[in-house]
Amino acid sequence: MSRFNCIIMGAAGRDFHDFQTFFRDHSDFRVCCFTAHQIPFIDQRSFPKELAGEGYDKDIPIYLEAELEELIERFDVDFVFLSYSDLAHEDVMHRASRVQAAGPSFCLLGRKHTQLPSNLPVVSVTAVRTGCGKSPVCQALVQHLSAQGKRVGVVRHPMPYGDLRKQRVQRFADLADLDKHDCTIEEREEYQPYLELGLQLFAGVDYAAIFEAAAKDNEVLFWDGGNNDFSFVRPDLSIVLVDALRPGHEVSFYPGETNLRAADVVVITKVDGAKPEDLEQIRQRVASHAPKAKVIEAILRVEPDKPESIKGKRVLVVEDGPTTTHGGMPTGAGYVAATREGAAEIIDPRPFATGTMAQAFVDYPHIGPVLPALGYSDEQLAELTATITAAKADVVVDASPARVVAMLDLDVKLVTVRYVFEQRTGTPLQDLVDRFLAAAATR
Repeated sequence: MSRFNCIIMGAAGRDFHDFQTFFRDHSDFRVCCFTAHQIPFIDQRSFPKELAGEGYDKDIPIYLEAELEELIERFDVDFVFLSYSDLAHEDVMHRASRVQAAGPSFCLLGRKHTQLPSNLPVVSVTAVRTGCGKSPVCQALVQHLSAQGKRVGVVRHPMPYGDLRKQRVQRFADLADLDKHDCTIEEREEYQPYLELGLQLFAGVDYAAIFEAAAKDNEVLFWDGGNNDFSFVRPDLSIVLVDALRPGHEVSFYPGETNLRAADVVVITKVDGAKPEDLEQIRQRVASHAPKAKVIEAILRVEPDKPESIKGKRVLVVEDGPTTTHGGMPTGAGYVAATREGAAEIIDPRPFATGTMAQAFVDYPHIGPVLPALGYSDEQLAELTATITAAKADVVVDASPARVVAMLDLDVKLVTVRYVFEQRTGTPLQDLVDRFLAAAATR
C-alpha cells in the first residue's frame, strides 16, 4: 500500500500529541517533518525516533514554518496538518491557501482522533484565547477539591522545549522538580503556582503515558489547557473561559471557537473592565454558540504583594509572555496594578530592549509599554536581564506567574502581582464541579 507523505505544522505541543495519537496508529500516513512557529529555537531540534514508533528509523526533523513551500516540494508532500493553536480564523485559511497553492491537501484533526480516554472523572479548563485566566480558575477549583480531601491531579498542556526523550513523562511534586526537569521560564510560569499550593502536576510529551501516571495517585483529573487549544483528554466537564476585554475573539480564533461550541460551562472573565455593550454582545454570542452551557461571570482580581512600593515611582512592568505576544493583549495584570497604585511613570522598555527582546516588539507591535517575560533559553534570559537593568526603574512590577524577575541576577526593588478568580454571577463554579463529581460517583 502506498503511503502519504505528510508535514505537521506545529509549535512544540499539540503537533507532537497529534503525531502520537493519530499518525503513529495510521501507517499509511508518513510524517516527513514538523514545522515550527510561535516558540523560538524549537526548529533547532528533532522529534526522537524512540517516540515515533515503528517505521521511523531516524529522528523526524523540525524546520521553520517559513520554509513550508520548499519542504512540500522537497518531500513530495500529499497532506499538511495544522497542529497548533491561537490563530485567527483568517490566518488559518492563509496557511491553507499556501498549502493548497503548493499542491497538497490541508487538514485539521479533531477531538475524535486526538482526545484520549480516562477511567477517572476529568474536568478540562480551556479558553477561547491565551490569557483569559485558565490557571487561576483551575487553581481555585483544585484547591477547593483538595480542601475536601480529594486527590486531584493536574495535567498541563505540553511545553516540551528541552530534550524530548527526557521529557516523555514529567511529574512535578515540589519546586526542586523544576530544576530537575531543567524547565524554561515559560514552563515555570505555568507549573510553579501549582507547586506553591502543594499540588501535583503532570506534563511532558507522551500523554497516554502521562495520564496513566496521573491516574495512579488521584481520583479526579484536571486538564489545564495551553493557549486556546482543546483538551488532549476527553473531558466529562468542559469549562471554557471567554475574555470580556476581547469581544468577538470568542468566535474568531482557532480552535477557541471549537472550545466554546463544546462547552458545558462558560466563564466570562474580566467583566469589571468591560464596556457594557461589549459584554452584552459576548453574552449573545455565547448563547448562540453554546446554548446548553451554563454561563457565569467573574473578575480576575489583581493583587500586588507590596502595593505601597508603586506609588510615585518610575515603574517597569514585566508581563506574562504568551499573553502579551501571540495572545494579543497589549498589557496585563502588571500594568493594571502599576496604574491603579499610582505609578508616576510606566517605563516603555523598547529603547532598552536587546536581541530577541527587541525582536518581540517588532513581531508583536500591539504590545504596550510592558516587557514580555520571555525566557526560552539562557541567551534570552540574559537579554531579559540586560533589558531590565538598562531601564533603571525605581521598581519592577513582575506579573509573570513564575515571578521571573526574582530568578534573575538583579538588584532591583520588586513587586509581584497575581490574579485571583472571583465569581460575580451565576451558580458558584465550585458547586457545579461538586455536582458533577457527585453524579460521576453514582455512575
